Amino acid sequence: MSARKTRKRPGKGRARKQRHDTPGILRLLVLAPLVLALCSVVMVGALRWLDPPSSAFMLEHRLAGLWAEGRAPRLEYRWVDLDDIDPALALAVIAAEDQRFPEHHGFDLVELRKVLADLGEGGPSRGASTLTQQTAKNLFLWPGRDYLRKGIEAWFTVLIETLWPKRRILEVYLNIAQFGPEVYGAEAASRRYFDRSAANLGRSRAARLAAVLPDPRGYRLDRPSERRERRVGWILAQMRQLGGIAYLERLR
Repeated sequence: MSARKTRKRPGKGRARKQRHDTPGILRLLVLAPLVLALCSVVMVGALRWLDPPSSAFMLEHRLAGLWAEGRAPRLEYRWVDLDDIDPALALAVIAAEDQRFPEHHGFDLVELRKVLADLGEGGPSRGASTLTQQTAKNLFLWPGRDYLRKGIEAWFTVLIETLWPKRRILEVYLNIAQFGPEVYGAEAASRRYFDRSAANLGRSRAARLAAVLPDPRGYRLDRPSERRERRVGWILAQMRQLGGIAYLERLR
């Protein structure tokens, strides 16, 4: 009796291989976000003690200059510890950007409710970004308002608030915030615009630095404007209303 040759159905082996590959793909889809999340936890935890040599915004600034002009711009940036920054600047920044900074856990729910109310009434959108959110964005992410970036920003905000004390958040923010077209950090800005260290600013100069933070390319320290001076006066009034330097004792 001759052996009957069995013929494989076309595509049967391929279908079996695809079924075998499916669990591997699913594991990859589950594990990849977990690995990325774990890496972000380790990175944020390490930066509680390690001073960042740069930030995502500085890197984006260099790459944009390289793309547009064929050369990366020379950014002014010099890290200093919080103890070497005039407390008046710390207070001015809180007064200007996030007056509930000592109390909230990364998200200012009071301001968020005001934003939602404005949207519901069709009014202009206001900012509700806290210093922690701005630190997360400037240090790790890219400019823009897309939902993906906002979601990742929220994750890093939670990590920073969980792993860093408030003083460390403020220290990192003051060192990576942009104060001019190519100027980052309190020390570089103080030397660039006032020819002195960030430790010796005084209230008026501190308020002037804080006044440019919403738009460092629009509110230019080297180009006085009536709008900027009004903002400086408002910040000085808010600093007094908060109780002066004693307000900083509330930081953990």
